[in-house]
Amino acid sequence: MTDNGTTASAQIGVIGLAVMGSNLARNLARHGYAVALYNRTTAKTDELVGAYGEEGTFVPSSTLEEFVASLERPRKMIIMVKAGGPTDAVIESLIPLLEEGDIVVDGGNAHYEDTRRREAALRDVGLHFVGAGISGGEEGALNGPSIMPGGPAESYVTLGPILEDISAKVDGEPCCTHIGPDGAGHFVKMVHNGIEYADMQFIAEAYDILRAAGLEPAELAEVFTEWNTGDLDSYLIEITAEVLGHVDAETGRPFVDVVADAAEQKGTGRWTVQIALELGVPVNTIAESVFARSTSGHAPLREASRAALHGPHRDGVDAANRAELVENVRQALWASKVVAYAQGLDQIRTASEQFGWDIDIAEVAKIWRGGCIIRARLLERIRSEYAGHNLTTLLEAPSVVSGLEASQQGWRAAVTHAVANGVPVPGFSAALAYYDTVRAERLPASLVQGLRDFFGAHTYNRVDRPGVFHTEWSADRTESEQD
Repeated sequence: MTDNGTTASAQIGVIGLAVMGSNLARNLARHGYAVALYNRTTAKTDELVGAYGEEGTFVPSSTLEEFVASLERPRKMIIMVKAGGPTDAVIESLIPLLEEGDIVVDGGNAHYEDTRRREAALRDVGLHFVGAGISGGEEGALNGPSIMPGGPAESYVTLGPILEDISAKVDGEPCCTHIGPDGAGHFVKMVHNGIEYADMQFIAEAYDILRAAGLEPAELAEVFTEWNTGDLDSYLIEITAEVLGHVDAETGRPFVDVVADAAEQKGTGRWTVQIALELGVPVNTIAESVFARSTSGHAPLREASRAALHGPHRDGVDAANRAELVENVRQALWASKVVAYAQGLDQIRTASEQFGWDIDIAEVAKIWRGGCIIRARLLERIRSEYAGHNLTTLLEAPSVVSGLEASQQGWRAAVTHAVANGVPVPGFSAALAYYDTVRAERLPASLVQGLRDFFGAHTYNRVDRPGVFHTEWSADRTESEQD
């Protein structure tokens, strides 16, 4: 019994019982854990217990004090409330109620810098703070997500077995591992979401090219179903076929034709791009996917442009050439997907080096194989390549090199077809441009440096001798070495 008479009987608790929090609590209960429950409004707590109480042992509380008192020590609790201020408010309310060694987990989509700040603050008062990325949506939270916990390694000794237990499994391996210190888990989840943005943009572009060529949504559903049996096998390809095959009950029209063509976003893709700029990591495929969503929702811009601008007529493709176009688009989709993964993993590697996180990229790929939104057959190849080689970039992995070589002709043909027919493919084009940029023997950046030196005396390096140089462009154009 605790001081207030409450029996400490729960092994883990969940604070915040909206859909994600409720499903996570149910997942824990289904795996045999006694789960403490708290929500700011007790109606949510009552609703969960009333509807799903038979799934396991729930310990509901009407106050945070009761909630904390119901937890076995070291106390373990997962916060599932809105990121930002609401999360800070819950943490501040918890601190006076906790004791040294207790573990507080933030399972929301927090900014990794917020997680680093919170981890340091709780460490100062003897508490463990774990920023855990959780991917898989509502279904994953209930049936097995991919979980990316950061924070103190010692906290994972206690917390890890529980999270691994409720995570998705692939070949018997849990889709959960300790990512690294402080904000590492939330950083990896953020990049996961950035790759997700790019992946969906590529899928949309593949759809757009083939739709413009004359294929109807029902036919495209069959195409994506077929693609899901090969190298493109993934959750997103699978559900693309489902969405394209769906017919609106009210109008009888294809579902995609009655949905407004303005895509929304919640911010993690934008964070990925912003932080990549700060780290100096090129993630142009992710950036283009974020900008594509922004453009889709910029109604005044699109309306004005439609009225003023003209482009080529979109020619359909006859039956004889249709199969070739479909195959070219498939190759473009696979190759672009590889580039997006390469960019995201490069961003994780760079951040890991800068912040001293020591993230194992092979382990990241392993836990992404199941439960999460970007789960795909490709991830087993990525895991294997990173486990077997010391890679600077995924694009140098032997099996990836051969795959890109096999896809390159179709990739270029798909982009060429799209450009010739006025079909926007910012994602495919960005991925191909990145591929050609990083493999180039020499880039035109030499001219950029010359221009910078001309107008701003920004100096330059030479290829034939060491040093930093400047040319007197406005005088006699003599060159001098700078200190």
